[in-house]
Amino acid sequence: MKFKLTSLEKKWVLYDVGNSAFTMMVSTIFPIYFNYLAGNAGISDVDYLAYWGYATSVCTLLVALLGPTLGAVADTKNFKKIIFSIAMGVGVFGCILLGFLSSWIWFLGVFVIAKTGYSASLVFYDAMLTDVTEPERMDTVSSHGYAWGYIGSCIPFVACLGIVLGAEPLGISMQTSMILAFIITALWWLCSSLPLLKSYRQKYFSEPEGHVVRDSFKRLGHTFVELTKEKHIFVFLLAFFFYIDGVYTVIDMATAYGQALGLDSTGLLLALLVTQIVAFPSVLIFSRVIKKVNPEKIITVCIAAYFCIAVYAYWLDTQFDFWLLAILVGMFQGTIQALSRSYFAKIIPAEKSGEFFGIYDICGKGASVIGTALVSFLSQMTGSINIGVSALSVMFLIGLVLFRYSAKLNAGVKKV
Repeated sequence: MKFKLTSLEKKWVLYDVGNSAFTMMVSTIFPIYFNYLAGNAGISDVDYLAYWGYATSVCTLLVALLGPTLGAVADTKNFKKIIFSIAMGVGVFGCILLGFLSSWIWFLGVFVIAKTGYSASLVFYDAMLTDVTEPERMDTVSSHGYAWGYIGSCIPFVACLGIVLGAEPLGISMQTSMILAFIITALWWLCSSLPLLKSYRQKYFSEPEGHVVRDSFKRLGHTFVELTKEKHIFVFLLAFFFYIDGVYTVIDMATAYGQALGLDSTGLLLALLVTQIVAFPSVLIFSRVIKKVNPEKIITVCIAAYFCIAVYAYWLDTQFDFWLLAILVGMFQGTIQALSRSYFAKIIPAEKSGEFFGIYDICGKGASVIGTALVSFLSQMTGSINIGVSALSVMFLIGLVLFRYSAKLNAGVKKV
């Protein structure tokens, strides 16, 4: 029987379509434009990659610090949509502002603010999964979110790419083309968010008893205590911390990596577009496979595949190598993100989804502080960008071992 999304599930998926356009820009055009600004300021390729990595690390660190606290507040009745809207608004406004900046340092500063808003919005968006669907539908709904997000982001990206690469034939400056590209991305993101904002209702929540923020901190403290007792959740988060670290680092630094290797900008952008296109059917195929195969097995395959991809990066030095890497990443990127999200949503208390997804985000996007910093540090210390990126293989290996252990623990909890 063909799987059909409900109206609310479709609107939840649509937000993935909108915010993925920003992700696509961050992974492609943003670092290329920053390279352009940094080059005008006389900054070397190695330092350019390092500064971009450090800025990304600051973003993820901020969300790691804010996520659990705001998540706890969001679990209070009628607060989740409000905080989600604020975070999304900060990201959208920051995205527009980036196009008007010509200083590399100011660009990095506003980038940190915009990406922090974007990442914070995802904490609450992921937590909404428990409100918009049922546990038995979560794997498929989550997969549809990532799948349509990947293919949907290609629409504004192609428009932005045409404007940026065609700036000279169009008779406009690089600055003007970037302003248009950032505005298109921001408006796409905003418009895709409105249906969810209109229809979403918080199904699971905590009733406010006194001071909302103070009570939220108390609940958060109880959640951390509870987490230490729920070993299957704790070990999963630890595993997730390591393997998703590499995934997000690859997403955040792919174009910067290719640029620093001196590869052709147009080829890099087209390769990453192919990643989105490959990811779309790959996620949907895996979402069908999961009906017959245990999700733990599919996540295991994805982690192992990323380990091989990271090892392969050590020898990457041609445009063909980068294209092959882009295709391989596209095959597994969306699936590992989608199934990790739905897997976690099913093992946590629904009424504490905001708090738990805030912690999840520490172990997710917050973890890439280590990945981006590791790549940046080793690249500068060794003078080799390939060594820095291939070091991510260690993170995937540790994540794989821990995930298999968490799967055994979770199987034991189900039996009980």
